Amino acid sequence: MLICPVCQVSAEFGMASQPPLQFNQMQPAIPNAAGISQPPRLQRPSIASNGIGQPTAGSTFPLPSTTNYAPVPALSNTASSQWARPPISGQSVPTPISQSSFTTTSQQQCNPAVPGQISSRPMLQPLNSARPPNAFAMNQQSSGPPLNPYQGGQSNLNGNLGPPMVNGAGTPSSYSGVNYTTTVPNSMGYSSSGVPPQYPTQSFMPPQLPAGTAHSTGGPAGPAPPQQQYSTGYQNYSPAHGQGQLPPVSGIHPQQLSYPGAPVPNAPVNQFPNFNSTIDKMTSQMNTLSVTQTGFDKIWGHENVDLLQVRNILPAQGVETPRIRLRQEHLNNVHCSLDIFRCTLTKIPETNSILQKSRLPLGVLIHPFKDLTQLPVIQCQTIVRCRSCRTYINPFVYFVDQRRWKCNLCFRVNDLPDEFQYDPMSNSYGDPTRRPEIKNATIEFIAPAEYMLRPPQPPVYLYLLDVSHAAVETGYLKLFCDVLLEELEKIPGDTRTQIGVITFDSSVQFYNLAENLNQPHQLVVSDIDDIFLPCPNDLLVNLNESKRLVIELLEQLPLKFNNTTECNSALGAALQAAYKMVSPTGGRITVFQASLPNIGPGALKPREDPNQRAAKDVPNLNAATDFYKKFALDCSGQQVAVDLFLLSGQYMDIASLSCVSKFSGGCMYHFPSFHYIHNLPQVERLEHSLRRYLTRKIGFESVMRIRCTQGLSIHTFHGNFFVRSTDLLSLPNINPDAGFGLQVSIDENLSETQHICFQAALLYTSSKGERRIRVHTMCLPIASTVADVIQSADQQCIVGLLAKMAVDRSLHSSISDARDAIVNVCVDVLSAYKATMSSAPSGLYAPSNLRLLPLYLAALLKSVAFRTGQSTRLDERVFAMNQFKALPLSQLILSIYPDLYAIHNLHDQGAISQGDMVIPQPPRLHLSAEMVDSAGAYLLDSGDVIYLYVGRNVHQVFLEQVLGASSFQSLPEQMFELPELETNESERLRNFLIHLQNQRPYPAVLQFIREDSQIRHLFSSHLVDGRTESSLSYYEFLQHLKNQIK
Repeated sequence: MLICPVCQVSAEFGMASQPPLQFNQMQPAIPNAAGISQPPRLQRPSIASNGIGQPTAGSTFPLPSTTNYAPVPALSNTASSQWARPPISGQSVPTPISQSSFTTTSQQQCNPAVPGQISSRPMLQPLNSARPPNAFAMNQQSSGPPLNPYQGGQSNLNGNLGPPMVNGAGTPSSYSGVNYTTTVPNSMGYSSSGVPPQYPTQSFMPPQLPAGTAHSTGGPAGPAPPQQQYSTGYQNYSPAHGQGQLPPVSGIHPQQLSYPGAPVPNAPVNQFPNFNSTIDKMTSQMNTLSVTQTGFDKIWGHENVDLLQVRNILPAQGVETPRIRLRQEHLNNVHCSLDIFRCTLTKIPETNSILQKSRLPLGVLIHPFKDLTQLPVIQCQTIVRCRSCRTYINPFVYFVDQRRWKCNLCFRVNDLPDEFQYDPMSNSYGDPTRRPEIKNATIEFIAPAEYMLRPPQPPVYLYLLDVSHAAVETGYLKLFCDVLLEELEKIPGDTRTQIGVITFDSSVQFYNLAENLNQPHQLVVSDIDDIFLPCPNDLLVNLNESKRLVIELLEQLPLKFNNTTECNSALGAALQAAYKMVSPTGGRITVFQASLPNIGPGALKPREDPNQRAAKDVPNLNAATDFYKKFALDCSGQQVAVDLFLLSGQYMDIASLSCVSKFSGGCMYHFPSFHYIHNLPQVERLEHSLRRYLTRKIGFESVMRIRCTQGLSIHTFHGNFFVRSTDLLSLPNINPDAGFGLQVSIDENLSETQHICFQAALLYTSSKGERRIRVHTMCLPIASTVADVIQSADQQCIVGLLAKMAVDRSLHSSISDARDAIVNVCVDVLSAYKATMSSAPSGLYAPSNLRLLPLYLAALLKSVAFRTGQSTRLDERVFAMNQFKALPLSQLILSIYPDLYAIHNLHDQGAISQGDMVIPQPPRLHLSAEMVDSAGAYLLDSGDVIYLYVGRNVHQVFLEQVLGASSFQSLPEQMFELPELETNESERLRNFLIHLQNQRPYPAVLQFIREDSQIRHLFSSHLVDGRTESSLSYYEFLQHLKNQIK
């Protein structure tokens, strides 16, 4: 077993010297949650109370109590045929006090809006957390005014702020160079498509606010932002005097400093009393608007949305990824890609109390081995790391001088080696900030010999093939052999690459592929209870030396088992034999299984009750035996990963089989009801997935360690791995399609810290035999108020983390408990935001950065993993849960809420150009049946499958110019690629489809569906915004949230 110095735990995490004590600066008066200004003062952070005299504890998601459990009331099924109209002035809707979300029933809970309010509800929480069980969900009122988020300091060599001066705080930097945005409406004031308008970037400084204003930056004043005239977007409507405007189509309501219709001092008098009275009313209303405040709210993103008033909440051109803004402007250009490293909050609360009041989960999602087009690779004698915590030097460290640097995680001062003064780009010595390590947040090192305790292992690939009667009948064996023959030259490796094949049914068959043989020799072992290797030396062979025999074997296998009558499957014995073959070196075992393993070690029995498929609480979500988990842990210790391809239409007990991949760092694919004749879409899926699997980059004998700034701690991991120590993940194989998640807790007060950092270091052996270290570093600023934390939330990252946490809750408690906790998250986040608003509006308001959170969570409740009341096969549900745990964020979001486009009228307006291709950009549509017309054609992108749905009344021109059909009835039932016609319409659609395919690691399957097709449900099942017999529509879900919010 390879042990590397980067993985050693002892003596690497010794206590480092603490940073100098830092005080908060004086700042103008800031209103608290009640709207009362407090005088500026120097204040040390005080310990928050939970309302009953106890100090706040750090938290995770606690387990539900079995003795005092109060679930959330059932969602109301009250249907609404239309969207609610704007509230009439003077009327308000009383809202009940909400129950606090994600709380343990054994602890008393305080609502952020109502001190002393007690509630008990189920919460999501990590099961293996060592944190106190009540910590995540506790809401406490902070004592004292909000702390100043800006900490003073002096710039160093690379411009990073160091610790403050001993004799006083430094001067906070201004917002120089920050890009701000302003709205540019069309003739109606907003985009005609009913979606939020696009904001062109404007580079200007915000004007200086008056003294005492909360948004004052202390920087120089700049020109005022250009003002835009507001339009409601509603024609033929004239609001009465004193009545608020109807919300714009985008639903964004800038915060106002005065109420609409309030008298304005020195207002101009209308000199033309006989003029149209509508003009008088509009003038009076516009005079009440604070243009300055509106502009700044738009600049800083402090806008809100009344969800009940917005029909089209989905952005037309995709969800904008939140930007991380640090005080040092030059560092904003070296951030790690958000496709690799992403945090649920782009600002970290300075105390755990603030985090609890925000009701938001704190965690990180990482895609460490993602395919990258540009990756700096460095080979050097010495890799510069902190002597205390072993952090790799990165762009966010502080250079004391040209010879010393301060670690940004543990704050220890380290010496720079002479080699680091050399700049490989200019071939000269000098400023260390010119080094690639300081200019790139993602970098890869070629590790020197000290990082190896043995020579790098060769690439080893062993294939286990189920050849029982049920498996052979599916036809997968011929497809596998054909694809492997075509891709044999592209398999990652070098001259040392080894390959082997094992087949199994009621016995285990080995194949001798020694170089000196004329043809492959089959060796059969029938004693599956005590498996052994009949020929240990020639079962794994060098691919280059025995390629002729490998090709011959792959050509013979489909014919050899074509007429088999064996109905049993001894998967456990085959796995044990594979382990004996691969364990001396390590490698990858690929299993193709098409039936339930029913004999020998690890034999399983059917556990699914078809009558329980639609039940509220689904049984048998966990493994029936620990055989596969123990086997996976043995493999992990020997640097062996096991990947699964599951192809049966019958019950296979994926809950048990998945453990072999989950704990060995492998991956899993599922192709339900696979058949090479009767299910062509699954055949296409298997071929696409298998080609990607065989040829993608791979890392062997890898480990990953994730470090974070002192004061934070990581307590729960999500993904396929084995946790070797508190922060070290064992990954015998790493692939570019694997994602991971981790939950973070705040253990110490961070008010004296200018920013926090996370760093992931992945040590692996490449397929070429090089030992490499890929390092990703993410830096985030600190927030001192609940409002800042909420405004910094990343809604997609939150949904990704909650999906992983909900899977854990389902496995350790129940699906209904997980569903309740998902709803409670949404209720509590919106309640916490409402508590930060200066007034209590009657609508359902959300900050603009979280406006899609209810939409995503409502879709998550209807996903295959968590839906109830609808018949769902147990294997499909368990596989969906495993995918939530292991998918990268981009693919996970597509699986929860696919993208829907109307393609029957594509045009070049707003198109983008890539080379010679002009790519149209149709707006994304809500996943609702009302968006789908029988006279249209639609493209639904669900990740691994793209559905092309054609209505029966689609225009004849579309049929002829795009699909090459004379009528709807002449369209084929099965079609997996678009015809290449020499028409503009055909070229536009093909270019758009190519554009979608290029955004994923391998092409998705294109499946054609007619409106009258028997497989129409594959398309309609993704329309999750609508109402079903067992679930609410999106709008009904919003009404339920409003009733629950206090």
